[in-house]
Amino acid sequence: MRIIRFLDDGNQERFGHDFRDGTAALLTGMPQAKLRNAGRRLRVAKLLAPVAPAAILCVGLNYAQHARELGIAAPRYPVLFMKNPAALNHPGDPILLPPSCQNPPQVDFEAELAVVIGRAAKNVSATQALDYVLGYTIGNDISARQWQQEAGAGQWVRGKSFDTFCPLGPELVTPDLVADPQDLRIVCTLNGKTMQDASTADMIFPVAELIEYLSDDMTLLPNTVILTGTPAGVGFTREPAVFLQPGDLVEVSIAGLGMLRSPVAAG
Repeated sequence: MRIIRFLDDGNQERFGHDFRDGTAALLTGMPQAKLRNAGRRLRVAKLLAPVAPAAILCVGLNYAQHARELGIAAPRYPVLFMKNPAALNHPGDPILLPPSCQNPPQVDFEAELAVVIGRAAKNVSATQALDYVLGYTIGNDISARQWQQEAGAGQWVRGKSFDTFCPLGPELVTPDLVADPQDLRIVCTLNGKTMQDASTADMIFPVAELIEYLSDDMTLLPNTVILTGTPAGVGFTREPAVFLQPGDLVEVSIAGLGMLRSPVAAG
């Protein structure tokens, strides 16, 4: 099933599917339990990110080609950092460039496969890991590079966590519709120009191994979002570097999951 979260005309949060022509078939219940068709359609007044994250766990340097473009050896273990859940940004809402990130320009895009955990996971083996996945969606790990590399005192969280720096959506696609999370094409375009184009097969640590590693003695709560890393082609690796500017449009698509569109504006 392809699930959306949205606000109806009464500003009530709802879940739906079969989203088309500005309406969706209403679902009752919660995605972690059994959703049921309500037998009617509602107008989607505002499309929301498909989940409200309990936590946003992020993996760096998880694509072999991306590590190579940075001149860094493949890591022995997944590189883990976090984003503030308040960085969540809904589909179609603008990525806001904070004043602290505009002089000099430094805000970058990172197309990512996002994995949503459906039930509490602790000490989960890789062979069982995908059983804990509620669904898959599209993420964009927006990053302020100077805050990430210098002003954040060597810690990535600050430069990754400004408001609107985690676009997510538009749909939560259940695992039965994703035959293999390691066989998905992922593409990012900036103003129509392709910047990233890769396959999730290039991941150094596949989704199942990430869940095993992250759940080792640490509970992954339901609605935890795992951003699984970005492929080669991000802006700061280019010559000259490419950073987001007001008026830009970033589009991330993943095969079978749809497209996440985010305009860019001054914050």
